[in-house]
Amino acid sequence: MPCRATKQTPRKPAILRQPDSRQGSSRFGDAMLRISRDLTIDENDIEISFVRASGPGGQNVNKLSTAAQLRFDTRRLTLPADAEARLNRLAGQRMTKDGVIVIHAQRFRTQERNRADAVDRLIELLRAAMTRPVPRRPTRPTMGSKTRRLEGKKRRSNIKAKRGTARFDD
Repeated sequence: MPCRATKQTPRKPAILRQPDSRQGSSRFGDAMLRISRDLTIDENDIEISFVRASGPGGQNVNKLSTAAQLRFDTRRLTLPADAEARLNRLAGQRMTKDGVIVIHAQRFRTQERNRADAVDRLIELLRAAMTRPVPRRPTRPTMGSKTRRLEGKKRRSNIKAKRGTARFDD
């Protein structure tokens, strides 16, 4: 029997940012991502590369590099001190010691959807860091709630007092 030869194509590294002929443009266009009223980030500061996804998926997961790995250097941002502390706390293990946030997105089967998912998760993380928590104002219980609580306690007390030994007074 004759042996059939299969065509093999050379593998190329899948990296989002490739040199473009247009000066100063990105793959997304010349867009700034608005995080909050005070914060916008340039999409050129976001580096996205594609790696093989882990987990089940059969042939698709073994052949294609669909998982997106987003890297964003937070040192390029000028954040207030409190927002920077919140970002460090919220990012947790996703932030390296150098201040680079790494987000791994492999929820979907296509590169485009995983790229969009990773960017959305970065924006969500930065928005959460920029929102100041509302300070809790201590409140006092109302007079009605105090009386209801005390009446309930008296009722339970009477029920428990009647559980004692029966007294037969003639």
